[in-house]
Amino acid sequence: MEPSPSNRPSHPSHPNPPKGPGSHRIVVLALAGLLPFELGIPHRIFGRAKDPAGRPLYEILTCGLAPGAVRTDADFAIHVEHGPELLATADTVVVPASYELGPVYEHGLLTDELAAALGHIRPGTRLVSICTGGYVLAAAGYLDGHRATTHWASAEHFQELFPAVRVDAGVLYTDDGDVLTSAGVAAGIDLCLHIVRRDHGAAVANEVARRTVVPPHRDGGQAQFIARPVPEPQLASTTAARAWVLDRLHEPLRLSDLARQEAMSVRTFTRRFREESGVSPGEWITGQRVERARQLLEQTDLPMEQVARETGFGTAQSLRKHVQAALGVSPTAYRRTFKATAGTLPSPDGPSVDAGPVH
Repeated sequence: MEPSPSNRPSHPSHPNPPKGPGSHRIVVLALAGLLPFELGIPHRIFGRAKDPAGRPLYEILTCGLAPGAVRTDADFAIHVEHGPELLATADTVVVPASYELGPVYEHGLLTDELAAALGHIRPGTRLVSICTGGYVLAAAGYLDGHRATTHWASAEHFQELFPAVRVDAGVLYTDDGDVLTSAGVAAGIDLCLHIVRRDHGAAVANEVARRTVVPPHRDGGQAQFIARPVPEPQLASTTAARAWVLDRLHEPLRLSDLARQEAMSVRTFTRRFREESGVSPGEWITGQRVERARQLLEQTDLPMEQVARETGFGTAQSLRKHVQAALGVSPTAYRRTFKATAGTLPSPDGPSVDAGPVH
């Protein structure tokens, strides 16, 4: 849905850099009052994604409402080379958070200048927001009828302001096809890694995560707010049990076995696990098994029955059911899409013990 203000101001012409052959261009829209950390997330994550020959898979550029200095919420400004015309060349547009959204945040209305900038975006362009950047997409009508999220502290206000948006306040990010949104700050990292994974497979995304020193995957459905993300010193952690599981994904796993690793009762272990990870032990194990299946599908030619056994799903039918539920495609289709891309990449690290589930 393209915004169409009645009084759209014109902009002076600024030359746009030509796109490289076959490259996917990501344009980040820098607005006054932006958070430098969130502005840097797309450059860091997408900029580290490489093909097997070491060539960048994305081209990342930044634009403002006009070329020049853009205020941040810190004690420095940034200089942006490009104006909003650059948005017309984007395959993906990313809108990070800003603390100076004015009428966008207060009344859900675009300024003429911002509406004119968004008017450069071509139909079919993928749209991504980080934290309160979702207010911009919602005010432009891009999120109407879509599931979306934002920082948990703004979610109620967001829903009141944009009743046509299906706000999910509890998740890290949402993926509604070509419209994707994330919660606050670090959830933008999770969303960008998810996009790399969706575009180029788990091996590429895991390599980016390893180089960035972050967990390779936290599912979008994982809770934004976890009761005890870092266990208090006097309380036992479930980390050892998770590490124990990762070495035994191919085996039948019982909750009592996990609890025994931490010398806890099943009831205490289950409660503590959810407090620390935001999900149940069963959900987490299934997620790790799907992650392992992704690696085997991308990096090996193992038959489906063997992939199922190696990942603890037991049968090809069970593997198909869980992969389809998590990824929306069959294991065969996933392998066909991503195996060639991942073929000669460095072997990625295994899933982090702090990684979330995949469903």
